[in-house]
Amino acid sequence: MQNTLVMIHVRFAPDGSVTEISERPADLGPQEWFDRLSVRAAAAYQAFSGGRGLFRLPRDEVIALQAAGVNEGSLA
Repeated sequence: MQNTLVMIHVRFAPDGSVTEISERPADLGPQEWFDRLSVRAAAAYQAFSGGRGLFRLPRDEVIALQAAGVNEGSLA
């Protein structure tokens, strides 16, 4: 079975806060989703110029991270 990589695109405001991020669960804000990904999948992140970044993760891992919010609540 092939596990394809999902590219999660991130856009930042000039102050460094997250304004847009793909694959975000409905129960999380953009910054919360970025924070979760940063804690649990930091090695999969690549920063780009122009206030952009990208996580490359296997589809199964993205699904597990999306579901974690429902089961575990906030990371705080």
